Amino acid sequence: MDQDAFRQTYREVNEVFCAFEKSVLTNECRCRHTERFCIAEREGVHCKSEQSQQRCLHWLELLREQARFALRTEEERRLLPHGKAIRLQVGGMRGVHKVIAGDDEPVPNPIDDVDQILTAAEQHFGTLEEVPFSAIMREVAAFQVRKRRRRKD
Repeated sequence: MDQDAFRQTYREVNEVFCAFEKSVLTNECRCRHTERFCIAEREGVHCKSEQSQQRCLHWLELLREQARFALRTEEERRLLPHGKAIRLQVGGMRGVHKVIAGDDEPVPNPIDDVDQILTAAEQHFGTLEEVPFSAIMREVAAFQVRKRRRRKD
């Protein structure tokens, strides 16, 4: 299947896409609203809740705005490279978990439920805009994407 046909089919099948698809597919995060599917031997992630998808998209938008320095991205590019997108998604969720649970409780690996953590953050701080981003940015900056292992031929 060529790339254009795959993208078109993907958009048709996955109208409510998961905003955390990259981190879900790399097994760094989980969510009660995700549902995996396959198209032509490729895997995608669907969100079963439009309300949760909107919360996640809003969170990632806020996080990306705050993380420009931590990710060293000053330009207004719409799409982040894969590694930076993973750092933003996973580091951001690790940070918000730490802020809610406190430094004494270890951050689970993988993150258990993205929607549950974002709901808890909204309840704890009133809105996602009120979350202390300075504490979360430490986790975004510190998170390291796993290096690809090279195969021995």
